[in-house]
Amino acid sequence: MANRRQVLQLFKSLHRTRQEVFKNDARALEAARQKINEEFKNHQDETSEEKINELLKIASDVEVILRTSVIQAVHTDSNRIAPRNQFLLGSLLWEMLVAHTQERSATRQHSLL
Repeated sequence: MANRRQVLQLFKSLHRTRQEVFKNDARALEAARQKINEEFKNHQDETSEEKINELLKIASDVEVILRTSVIQAVHTDSNRIAPRNQFLLGSLLWEMLVAHTQERSATRQHSLL
């Protein structure tokens, strides 16, 4: 049985996730804010318990997908992009990935000589 508190908690959770995932990206933050608000507003008068539970499941799935599947990238130069390290990878993992990539690049250059 979905109640008002569950709906409000999920609404707030989606907005917190939006703020975390799209941090420093004003366009994405605003687009996600509008979409979340629009979807909840479009269904605010829903009375069917079954439909409300279905919508809550969808919203919950969206929140998980945002947290686990969205990676934002930044342009590092004209031909490259790199994931923003505050997302999904975490600082330590990001540093390990960068070090590994540099090591592989150095090994390739050395083998070409």
